[in-house]
Order: sequence, then C-alpha cells, then structure tokens
Amino acid sequence: MSHFFIAAMFFVLGYLVKYKRWSWLIAGYNTSSKEEKAKYDKEVLCHGVGNFVFLLGGVAILATVGEFLNFAWIVSFSWILFTVVIIVFLIYANTGNRYKK
Repeated sequence: MSHFFIAAMFFVLGYLVKYKRWSWLIAGYNTSSKEEKAKYDKEVLCHGVGNFVFLLGGVAILATVGEFLNFAWIVSFSWILFTVVIIVFLIYANTGNRYKK
C-alpha cells in the first residue's frame, strides 16, 4: 500500500509541474537568479519535468501491483527501473540544451 501513496504523490506533483507550471518545485531552477532563469524556456522545462514525474508515478504503480499480487520480484524490478529512469532522464535533460531558449 505504501507504493500506492508514493505513486499518488508523483502523479500529483507531475500534474502541478506540467499543467499548473509550478516551476518552483524544480530543484535548481527555483533557486536560480533571474538572469539564469531567463536562459530557460519555463513551459518546455515544466512539460519535460512533469512528464518525467508522471513516468516515475507509473513505475511506482508497477511496484504497487507487485506488492498487491505479492510478487517481490516485480517490486524489485520496479525500483531498479525507477533508478534507470532517473539516470536516463538526467542524461537526457543535461545534453542537447533541450530546455534552453
């Protein structure tokens, strides 16, 4: 059941970042100077980070299903996938100037 609450939290945060444009939830962006923030496209950044957080919520739902069905291997796989998704997104987000104007 704990994985369900984690998934729900990710979906709520993903919604707030992607659709409500709560960019202050994005670490690093919220503490940047106005000059540094001006270099980034806020809408594209919120859209990308929101999608990423939704994806993490989906992986947490996979863990919830594994927990509900009492399959420990699904839960373990989901947390490995969780880690891989984070690493891939960090590489994706930091290459190619995707979020800069």
